[in-house]
Amino acid sequence: MCHIISGAGDKTIRIWDADTGAAVGKPLEGHTSDVIAVACSLNGRHITSGSRDTTIQIWSIETGAAVGRPLEGHTMVVECVAYSPNGWRIISGSGDSTIQIWDAETGAAIGRPPRGHTSYVRSVTYSPDGW
Repeated sequence: MCHIISGAGDKTIRIWDADTGAAVGKPLEGHTSDVIAVACSLNGRHITSGSRDTTIQIWSIETGAAVGRPLEGHTMVVECVAYSPNGWRIISGSGDSTIQIWDAETGAAIGRPPRGHTSYVRSVTYSPDGW
């Protein structure tokens, strides 16, 4: 079964059946402000969300529960999140003009945030070949 993941201004993440459009399970709740970005891990086990509350949360798709504490490090809205091709890293971009790299297993920030943008970072991705 294929799923669609969405985040909304009501502070929730929803999982939808892509074939029927029906909601799957209850909304994922935990952010204290609008959910701006969502990404699904390549192994299909986790959803990662970024919010206007400046945090990133990893969720279990199986249980709908938050996995660990929210990832904190950005000082403004988290605009985008993405998984690395091997699933070991999460990258996020923020209104604070930074990119942050996170360990997907532990949630620990990796290194210092790359800087250089002078405005919101609204999209991030990893190259598929890992370069």
